[in-house]
Amino acid sequence: MLGVFIGIGGAASGFDEDAVSALVMLFGIVLGVGMAWMYEALLVSSTKQATLGKMAVGIVVTDMLGQRISFLRATGRHFGKYVSRIILVAGFLMQPFTEERQALHDIMAGCLVLRKVPR
Repeated sequence: MLGVFIGIGGAASGFDEDAVSALVMLFGIVLGVGMAWMYEALLVSSTKQATLGKMAVGIVVTDMLGQRISFLRATGRHFGKYVSRIILVAGFLMQPFTEERQALHDIMAGCLVLRKVPR
């Protein structure tokens, strides 16, 4: 909906169609990246230590000592996934072959993904 309002406002302001399209696309990218970042970083750094998908399969994200991670570390872990994607997902594929079974973004952020221990 915000993209529609930006488009209408841009058209009413006399911007050319290509500039409005570029602005709407840029806004969509920034909004999408921002929402994905906040979703993952807030949930992984929360007391739940997991996104909804991780909760569903019973895994949590911890630091190397098994403790809850900070929002800053969760942010680093999230953006580290972009590095793994840029290198043709090799950062994800390396996970089964590392000693602690860490993907590249986990190594970069100093995190582990562990099965949740029932209380």
